[in-house]
Amino acid sequence: MSLLQQLQLKRRSLKPTHTIITTNTGERFRKTSRSEELVKLSGLSFGFVVDTKPDLIPNCILENFLYLGSQDSVNKETLLNHNITNVLSIGIEVSSLDLIKNIAKLFVPCLDLPETLLVDAVFSKSFDFIEECRLNGGKILIHCNAGISRSPSVVIAYLMHYRGMDFQTAYKYVKTKRPCIQPNEGFLIQLKNYNKVIT
Repeated sequence: MSLLQQLQLKRRSLKPTHTIITTNTGERFRKTSRSEELVKLSGLSFGFVVDTKPDLIPNCILENFLYLGSQDSVNKETLLNHNITNVLSIGIEVSSLDLIKNIAKLFVPCLDLPETLLVDAVFSKSFDFIEECRLNGGKILIHCNAGISRSPSVVIAYLMHYRGMDFQTAYKYVKTKRPCIQPNEGFLIQLKNYNKVIT
């Protein structure tokens, strides 16, 4: 018996495994180890884990100036408690902001996808708004949906550009202040490339 025949015989004795693949549109497919065929499953699924616990308290990144949080932290009580004067919304608009007076707000469109371009479309608008807040002596809350990928990417880039930090230093610094951050892989690549451009 040849080696190939021995391997094929051994493979048949292995227990089959099933893998569920979820696309970014929510479609689900099952693939078995014995076949390359994908079987479409009924129903849609989120491509993420739904977090049902509100994240109400933003994390202070730069003392008396810059806070980072999720959309949950954009509420009247939190903004007043932290004396927030400006809110920068990355990729998600929060309608409750319209009810709060004397808060300067800016929405910057941004999808949390690796292929979303940050440097031209997101960073320049965001940095102008952040700097305007700083020069006016205000306090800013920067948020996205969960405060994990998009808004931390903006904060990391801001620290690199305006505080002279390299990527690793800025990333670690923000991670110590808000441990849950995890920019998507495409954003990490763009931040590392941005580091090369500005140094």
